Amino acid sequence: MSELQSPQYQAYLRRNKRRKRLIWVTRTLLLLLFILSWEVSTALHWVDSMLTGAPSKIIASFQEYVFRSGILYHSWVTTYETVIGFLLSMVIGFILSILLWYSPFLSRVLDPYLVVLNALPKVALGPIFYIWLGDRLSIYGMAVAISVIVTILMLNAGFQELSGSQLKLMQSFGANRWQILRYVLLPASIPDFVATMKVNVGLTLVGVIMGEFLSSKAGLGYLILYGGQIFQMNLVMTSIVLLAILSIILYGIVSFLGNLLLRKYHFQ
Repeated sequence: MSELQSPQYQAYLRRNKRRKRLIWVTRTLLLLLFILSWEVSTALHWVDSMLTGAPSKIIASFQEYVFRSGILYHSWVTTYETVIGFLLSMVIGFILSILLWYSPFLSRVLDPYLVVLNALPKVALGPIFYIWLGDRLSIYGMAVAISVIVTILMLNAGFQELSGSQLKLMQSFGANRWQILRYVLLPASIPDFVATMKVNVGLTLVGVIMGEFLSSKAGLGYLILYGGQIFQMNLVMTSIVLLAILSIILYGIVSFLGNLLLRKYHFQ
């Protein structure tokens, strides 16, 4: 009997399946416990529902805000801005990472600047983007500013790790840097690229919301800020719930595409 059909392996599979099921059940129970505690604390007036909202009120007002207040339009605006910012940051970061790998001199020159830009609070750049780009394009500027530096650092670190023995082997066969990049570095860096995508989609969404806080006239970030200004906490909470759903959907799409890419290049 082969190892894959052995009783020990079958027992391992059953234990692994039970463990995954337990993880999902625990996650669900934690979420339900949080919602229940939130509802009970507002019903017993331990906290002021005017300040925090309540799950029952959010559910009751969800239909009103979704179908009467145009919140779906605001959700679409945030989604569109996030997708554009994500694509821009990935393309720009990918190209710059290749340039840094291709030119070690350029990499050493720009390394301290990348470190400083990564540590710089990007919200401080909001007024500059608003003046330079206007109220609409400044949102994309904020999204790209938050995510592109992380993209460059992650991809460049992955390139440097892959440039050891493989690089020397290809050079021994007379390959130039373009051939090394095309046939070795890019295919081998697919897992790093997928990991960067998963991190980047969340950072881009954060950048979009920050941009909407500063200058937008539409979007979930705008609704959250507007609802807080007029003390409509149910609108704020409904927008936050939609924002959480949007982040889950975007991350799920990126993870699905990343898994397809990994399978295509036989990393799974």
